[in-house]
Amino acid sequence: MSEGRPLPGATTPSVIVEAVGRKCPIPIIWVAQRLHEVPIGGVIAVTADDPAAKADIPAWCRMKMHEFVAEVPLARGSAFHIRRMY
Repeated sequence: MSEGRPLPGATTPSVIVEAVGRKCPIPIIWVAQRLHEVPIGGVIAVTADDPAAKADIPAWCRMKMHEFVAEVPLARGSAFHIRRMY
């Protein structure tokens, strides 16, 4: 897991869920609803600026057994990259 930079071999997200301005758990709910749009092994990103997202999104990944790839800082908030594992 890498914070602030993609891991070697990480791919560009095929889906980006825009959740800046929304409070948790909305970013997690939205990414869970759209995860099926990404092929297994693919990457989805969710943008969020709620400080709780820094802990909540990696925790959700662990709980759901998906790989938290990276947190990429943005001008407002971050993009959290998640690899779909199943």
